[in-house]
Amino acid sequence: MSASNATPATSESAVPKVRIAGLHKFFGELHVLKGIDLTVQPGSVTVLVGPSGSGKSTLLRCINELETIDAGRVWVDGELIGMREVQRPDGTVQLHALTDKQRAAQRSKIGMVFQRFNLFPHMTALGNVIEAPIHVRRMDKQQARARGVELLERVGLGDRLDHYPSQLSGGQQQRVAIARALAMDPELMLFDEPTSALDPELVGEVLQVMQDLAADGMTMVVVTHEMGFAREVGDQLIFMDGGLVCESGDPVQVLDHPTQERTQAFLASVL
Repeated sequence: MSASNATPATSESAVPKVRIAGLHKFFGELHVLKGIDLTVQPGSVTVLVGPSGSGKSTLLRCINELETIDAGRVWVDGELIGMREVQRPDGTVQLHALTDKQRAAQRSKIGMVFQRFNLFPHMTALGNVIEAPIHVRRMDKQQARARGVELLERVGLGDRLDHYPSQLSGGQQQRVAIARALAMDPELMLFDEPTSALDPELVGEVLQVMQDLAADGMTMVVVTHEMGFAREVGDQLIFMDGGLVCESGDPVQVLDHPTQERTQAFLASVL
């Protein structure tokens, strides 16, 4: 696996693809995210690592509005997610929740790939890929089909268009899931442990597709335990524990020379 060829935007004037400030999330009395601050630059790959229960997946779900935010702000391409700010006559700013339609429009710009493939079992690979473009974006069926074929060929499944999920390996199903997310032409891709449900021999084929996306300049935030991917493809590595960002920086630097004791202990257990 070679390093990504993508060059993330580093200009100070560039609007971050994702900016998170003071993000808190509760589930009942459980405080899952405890004030997360994070910036993701356009064209970069950010890798989130940490023990189970550290809040990594919840953070992704907050970015994609699958979870509501209890405090803090999330911006994607400079647009506040899930809310709009209204300035009152006294100069204070009041937040108003977006409508379901407005939130759906925001979410359509963000692709997400889950640990479980979540494919429709009664649809072929191509059917799964073209479902959302046709019914959500109202794309012409022939246009959607042509785009779907192109995307399945891109992920190496051009010969599996008419196969159903039960006829595909786990790695192939996950590649269909990636093609399905790409079919909505997202500006940001979120991956929530995309290889953890796969047999070891199938992991590489999915990571290769993700590496190719990174090389093409797709902005990606990836929750994974695949440290080789983090080292070779990632632009920044975020170590989370207990709902906090404990350490962050260049992946090679963090992996080889972690400064925090908790990071050191975690990496010793997984490397």
